[in-house]
Amino acid sequence: MNYLCAMKKHRFDKNFWIISFALFFFMISFNIILPELNDFISDLGGKDQKGLVITLFTITAALSRPFSGKLSDTIGRKKVMMIGMGIAAVTSLLYPITGLFSFLFLRLMHGLSAGFLPTGATALVTDILRSDQRGVGMGIWGTFSSVGIGFGQIFASYITEYFGLTGLFFTASFFAILTGILLLSIKETLPEVQPFRWNHLQITMKDVFDPSVTPAAIVMFCQAISSGIVFVITPDISGFLGISNKGWFFGFYMLSTIFIRLMASGLSDKIGRRKTLILGLSFMVIAMLMLGFSRDWGMYTAGSIVFGIATGISSPTLFAWTADLSAIERRGVGAGTLFIALELGIMIGSVSTLLTYDNQLRTIPVVFIFGAIFSLLAIGYLIWHLLKKSDLSGHSISSSTAR
Repeated sequence: MNYLCAMKKHRFDKNFWIISFALFFFMISFNIILPELNDFISDLGGKDQKGLVITLFTITAALSRPFSGKLSDTIGRKKVMMIGMGIAAVTSLLYPITGLFSFLFLRLMHGLSAGFLPTGATALVTDILRSDQRGVGMGIWGTFSSVGIGFGQIFASYITEYFGLTGLFFTASFFAILTGILLLSIKETLPEVQPFRWNHLQITMKDVFDPSVTPAAIVMFCQAISSGIVFVITPDISGFLGISNKGWFFGFYMLSTIFIRLMASGLSDKIGRRKTLILGLSFMVIAMLMLGFSRDWGMYTAGSIVFGIATGISSPTLFAWTADLSAIERRGVGAGTLFIALELGIMIGSVSTLLTYDNQLRTIPVVFIFGAIFSLLAIGYLIWHLLKKSDLSGHSISSSTAR
């Protein structure tokens, strides 16, 4: 009911729906291969390097954010998204012909796609949404992303079973190309698009980091550590518990995060970004403890549902908060800053598995406790921030009040 009322109140233009479907297909593209990459790298002789599957991807994603953010604010959101799409399509096609070291190199290259397309897309969506509809809009937009993640993870094992890993990688490339087809019909929202010049690639600190979005970036970093752990470990947990579909976790995650996004749509517009984030991160702590101590499919499934609730509350709120905090002319850099925090968090989470996880079920609780601790730290930071600064309500959203 909340969702239907929000949809009736807030009207979103054609560009919003096209970019939402494009993000859906893009998320399928790079998530559909993730459940099988642990086995793939093991077959290549890298059984003890599973954490690098996510780590290398996030390194280049993070490093490319300053460039994609600056380019998004100069040559346009649409061109930046097309660059990301092209990289995703090509790298997916090359995976089947790799050895261990070339595979790791491709993971580095593939990360560039995540560094470009979501940055441009976030800046474009921020341009489209009015300040009083950002919570609702980001919730809907994030739902498309979550469905894409879940869809890709759920069907990965089935596609691999019937078409093999080569067929899986080709499918990933197909969805990337489908993303590009949709992007062709996107209307550019940057007011003054500049032709590309090489000096656009000259990066200064102001292109890397937007200080105004620091609060949202800190919380994103802490939350993303849990995501990095989940991406690496959950396919193995499914195997330990006798669940044949490695995307089991993400199937239930997808259903719960969609439900909560639709039911809680616009919550942060009403009670404020920080209060909403405290609620979401509290669910994250519970989810990480449930997952870490799961010893049967029931607890594991329940943990995935709670994890979906946590991200369904927190993720759209973080993007809405970033939009509130960013200056209009620096929305690309602001989005890039948030994504850098996301990638750094995922990287820390995935690297932590190299130090704490030895491919045995008994070591999993330590890994997940590590993630829960950072969510608790984020809650503490938000409480401090809430006490020190006036809260942002949905009725008084502006850059000045957000800061």
